Amino acid sequence: MILTLLFSLFTSFTTDTAFVHDPVMAYENGIYYMYSTGRNIQVMTSPNRKSWTLNQTGVLPNIPSWTHDSVPGFKNHIWAPDIIQWHQQWWMAYSCSTFGKNTSAIGLLQASNLAINQWTDKGCLINSHAKRDNWNAIDPNFVKDEDDNLWLTFGSFWDGIQLIKLQEQNGTLTQDPNVAQLTIARRYHNNAPNNMKNPTSKNAGINAIEAPFIFKHDNWYYLFVSWDYCCRGAKSNYRVVVGRSRSITGPYIDENGISMTEGGGTLVLEGDKKVYEAAGHCAVYHFNHQDLFICHGYNLQLDGMSTLIQRKIHWKENGFPQLEE
Repeated sequence: MILTLLFSLFTSFTTDTAFVHDPVMAYENGIYYMYSTGRNIQVMTSPNRKSWTLNQTGVLPNIPSWTHDSVPGFKNHIWAPDIIQWHQQWWMAYSCSTFGKNTSAIGLLQASNLAINQWTDKGCLINSHAKRDNWNAIDPNFVKDEDDNLWLTFGSFWDGIQLIKLQEQNGTLTQDPNVAQLTIARRYHNNAPNNMKNPTSKNAGINAIEAPFIFKHDNWYYLFVSWDYCCRGAKSNYRVVVGRSRSITGPYIDENGISMTEGGGTLVLEGDKKVYEAAGHCAVYHFNHQDLFICHGYNLQLDGMSTLIQRKIHWKENGFPQLEE
């Protein structure tokens, strides 16, 4: 937040240390675009993923009015965008919410190319209400299946990670009414309100799971999620775990054979306590013949501020991911 305010003093700002939270990337015509949490959706560009230039206006210079109708108390600080190119169009989803509540909405934007940075507001893609839903409509991630169908996974706390199928209709994306919404991962503790004996509690409790990202590799779908707590600087304890499935709809199983709907998850990354206290909210890509894992980490050398982490992925003999140093 502080860095967003500082950056706003400049038309552009180039740095080798990318200050980001919840980063995602896209690549077009020799340029990497990185989008992240920020008042107008922060966007940075780079030719090499090493030196980054901040676009001062962001993605959304004007926040759509529907966001305040859908999310009472929304303060124009947009969280956790995601981006995908599908059917020759760029689509971006983003989160509108208030901290610790599940009256939330996922907005949708469309653009024909990234360089112009002109996005069309397509309104609300899906929303959640505290008195109606036991899930939270934030942290979206687009994913294509083997038949080029488009899906959206999302979720934070409550009953965990959700998955819906999308359809293109009248120039926008909507939820496919013929495919039921699924829970594909959740986090249970014995003393949590949403434990196995009481799975429909309307209390988020300590079921700390969020930020899903699905990546397809060797005919497996890998579901990465973040466990525990972000947004506390050097007091954060965020970490990333993974499970995999032959089907996009699951079940996603970890390295020990435990389903992610029953609290399973194989550790991928946590803070090393030397440079990063904690790390999470990841995204995974195939760039330049290499699978790449990115996330943000709470940097102990910068007073716990959130900076970009990039790691190459090595796939172990059993097919699970391992990050290179």
